[in-house]
Amino acid sequence: MNTQHTMPLPSLFISHGAPTLALEDSLTGRFLDALGPVLPRPRAILIASAHMHAAQPVLTTSPAPATLHDFAGFPRELYAVRYPAPGAPMLATHAAGLLRDAGFDATTNAALPLDHGAWVPLLRMYPQADIPVVALSVSPQRDAAWHYALGAALAPLRDDDVLLIGSGGFVHNLGALDWQHAAHTPIPWARDFAAWLAARVTDGDGASAMDWRAQAPQALRAHPTPEHLLPLFIAWGAAGGAGTLLHEAWEYATLALHAFRFDGGA
Repeated sequence: MNTQHTMPLPSLFISHGAPTLALEDSLTGRFLDALGPVLPRPRAILIASAHMHAAQPVLTTSPAPATLHDFAGFPRELYAVRYPAPGAPMLATHAAGLLRDAGFDATTNAALPLDHGAWVPLLRMYPQADIPVVALSVSPQRDAAWHYALGAALAPLRDDDVLLIGSGGFVHNLGALDWQHAAHTPIPWARDFAAWLAARVTDGDGASAMDWRAQAPQALRAHPTPEHLLPLFIAWGAAGGAGTLLHEAWEYATLALHAFRFDGGA
């Protein structure tokens, strides 16, 4: 049971942007710097990263997960960064059990590291790296409803001081980035998709949001592949109800760095 807080912890969706978020001063970096201290302190973090893919759910069980620099062409100092948070093998095993109870073929893996979708935002939120972390995969071949159900199966962890985070990107089309404008107002098609989806989230309209490919304007232009959006549905499913928009920012005209908090309820 929850021994520290009277209310379940929220679940969060965070857009992690480029790996340089770890070191650069930016609106989103400053947002994450401030976010960690204002949340109730969790006993552990379970984070679903857009960059960890598996056909079925996999959770990390390393007691000391490595820091994976799964990117190329960035400044040298970024490759020297380590995020030495401990793992939480018992939490991972428990979470896998919750998923199996809900019908998911969940497994654990002690060899998997933390990819940049996990460690980059956590470095900004919890720079001391003193909160145990478990990473969870996404399954790009599965739809939003499947990921929402995955999050719902993990909802009991919120009552046990575990912070559930989905780390992805609200609009993510790397081929459409305007590299000449690091900070830029969004171009219309990206803005239209983000506005539509943000309204569905803040209205609590999960049914429409989960049908985003068919209903959202410019859906496949905003997400040519779905892996950066799927963590949103894990975070949403873990609490249900309507989300609260915590942060909105754009980079390179088409990269949306929105963040949402879910507390449950109607």
